[in-house]
Amino acid sequence: MRGPEKNTDLTRPIGIDHRYAFHIDIYAVMTTGRVFSQSQIISNLKRKKLIQMKILAMYLPQYHEIKENNEWWGKGYTEWSAVKKAKPYFASHKQPKIPLSGEYYDLGDPTAKALKWQAQLAKEYGIYGFVFYHYWFKAGKQLLERPMEFLLAHSEIDINYSICWANESWTRTWYGLEKEVLMQQEYGDLEEWTKHFEYLLQFFRDKRYIKINNRPTLHIYHSYEISDLPEILQCWNTLARENGFDGLYVISGNTGGGIDRRNHLFQAYYNFEPSYSLIYKTTKLERLLYGMSVKTRESHNRVFKHKVIERQIDGTAFVNRMLRDDPVKGAKIYPCVFPQWDNTPRRQYKGTIFLKMDPPAFSIQIHRILEKYKDSDFLYVNAWNEWGEGAYLEPDQDNQYAYLEELSEIAKQ
Repeated sequence: MRGPEKNTDLTRPIGIDHRYAFHIDIYAVMTTGRVFSQSQIISNLKRKKLIQMKILAMYLPQYHEIKENNEWWGKGYTEWSAVKKAKPYFASHKQPKIPLSGEYYDLGDPTAKALKWQAQLAKEYGIYGFVFYHYWFKAGKQLLERPMEFLLAHSEIDINYSICWANESWTRTWYGLEKEVLMQQEYGDLEEWTKHFEYLLQFFRDKRYIKINNRPTLHIYHSYEISDLPEILQCWNTLARENGFDGLYVISGNTGGGIDRRNHLFQAYYNFEPSYSLIYKTTKLERLLYGMSVKTRESHNRVFKHKVIERQIDGTAFVNRMLRDDPVKGAKIYPCVFPQWDNTPRRQYKGTIFLKMDPPAFSIQIHRILEKYKDSDFLYVNAWNEWGEGAYLEPDQDNQYAYLEELSEIAKQ
């Protein structure tokens, strides 16, 4: 499944390749307001000793058929369905995205062929583990659970992993119909919480499952939506201790949808980029100018047949927002980077695209984030395989292994 032989030279220094010249100019004005010359920035990138963090990549399991998606979106629907139908909206717009060698893998294969390949590739490029999205609803109803269960069943797959409970209702958001609920998220009572923990326990006991001080990690995407979360976590921590752990290590998501300021409930937060900084690290002026640009393109699309992407953001400049202070104070924050973003496969011209997000820009983004969050234990990447949002590390026909190579250079320092 690897396709053509990749470039295996992972020793070239960051910042001195001619490909970086444009991006060095973009980053000349740092967040402190001081202006640095190109040579000063290159020198800083070369000599800066960055501590090694464990790299965790968010993992989407929606690459296999399920009954519900067939009913909601049509027979045979998977994430690849939207990816294949994507179209370009301007001359240099690279759509549709095509996996290297046309490998549209199927995660519904019980032999876990794709998972084995993904795990091998991730480890080769310095990724410590995956964070699997987990969709659990009331009365134990689940969606897209099979890939994670296949991973558990195949102990020979050598990859660490954690779970992120993606606790949100499923709606027809991709078609602008957010109010049409497909699967309602509800949290139940003590019996429900116990049932949920008992399902998770089999993963917590896996030696590959990521634990911190004998506490299984558990991410909660939108923890702020759970009013009964204190009671749920009390239940789960009690059950964890009864099963030989020292409780859970709960990590709340800082997302564009919201942030949870109940610091006492969590051991840490992870930043979910780019939506988090787009909402919570954006100034009033930036928000005003961005809103005006969106309104202008919306007006264009109402009048003209040729559509333009309504939400366009300069990705090279956006990293400056990511470096601003986090609104949650006095908490452990795990940073996040993202290689690309283009969700027009899902939302068409109503989508959002981050421009100038090429591999050299990704490398500089990583360096600057690591410099700010140099004491963090983990670095999150959004994502390993969010092809429908253009946020993926997996090799494609345009860039092959380039994003993985940039990440690998960081991991090997």
